[in-house]
Amino acid sequence: MIDIRSDTVTKPSAAMRQAMAKAEVGDDVLDGDPTVRRLEERTAELLGTERALFFPTGTMANQAAIAALARPGTEIFVHDDAHIVNWEMAGAAALSGVQPRLVRGAPRMTEPTLRLAIRHPSTDAPRASLLCLENTHAGSGGMVTSLDELSILATIGRSADTRVFLDGARLWNASVATGTPLSRFAAVADLTMVSYSKGLGAPVGAAIAGPATLMDAVWEARKRFGGGMRQSGIIAAGALYGMEHNLVRLEEDHAHARFFAEIVSAAPEANVVTPDTNIVMIDLPERMPAESLAAQAEQRGVKVSVWHASRVRAVMHLDVSRAQVEHAATVLRDLMS
Repeated sequence: MIDIRSDTVTKPSAAMRQAMAKAEVGDDVLDGDPTVRRLEERTAELLGTERALFFPTGTMANQAAIAALARPGTEIFVHDDAHIVNWEMAGAAALSGVQPRLVRGAPRMTEPTLRLAIRHPSTDAPRASLLCLENTHAGSGGMVTSLDELSILATIGRSADTRVFLDGARLWNASVATGTPLSRFAAVADLTMVSYSKGLGAPVGAAIAGPATLMDAVWEARKRFGGGMRQSGIIAAGALYGMEHNLVRLEEDHAHARFFAEIVSAAPEANVVTPDTNIVMIDLPERMPAESLAAQAEQRGVKVSVWHASRVRAVMHLDVSRAQVEHAATVLRDLMS
């Protein structure tokens, strides 16, 4: 079975498993886990921040950042197809008492769409206290926001008196695709999240990186949300291995995505979104529901995810070879033809 539903389906390699088995550990809640400390220090170094904090999941990390940065009873600017809006169980409202102010009108947030979302001051409407950016933008198909545009968006947010959070679950991909250092992307935001289980092949884990003045609040939110872990060096070792060995190979996933998209595009009615990174979105004709296409593809040994009623998603990752990418794309092309 060729599973290209997500880059989170990867299995730890033998070398990664060995690194995890040999990890030096301690109680991270009581006195610190040495492997976790090394992961946090390396992450902070790559992102150019003073500190980083290890989380079990990107969703918890996103919600901790919102709790640390946003003021309860206010709004947060966020794209209407962002992960924070669609895949985090209304956590911002439930956990931090904030309301999304949805930014609409383009596949990802842009300068014009953000400006349109900003309210004029009113006694009847709360002002926003946080701008949430996402790079790459998963909902649009791994679309990249360039450093220049990201900086403009952050400037607009701050001019509206907001702090800035960057959901960089796949910031690794944005960096590789554009040649922009991770630290330059992170410098745009007050806090930045990165995920080790997307693209890097780690079985679990994410981090928030930022200045020391904010990281105590992030630590408090993680503790409150139940994210304090004990001998977490075992999983941190997998993340460390992925960061040191798999970050450099992400361009291979991007090339596979372009190759996949080229093959599927040969189907007469296929509308394939040209990939910026490792995600390929395929819009289907009305006669071909996404659920049906996904089911037929699985019967032929290929798993894709249903994004909505007329769109399926395929994500390239380190566990699929070029030959498997070609076969999977050919299956979809033939089904659509």
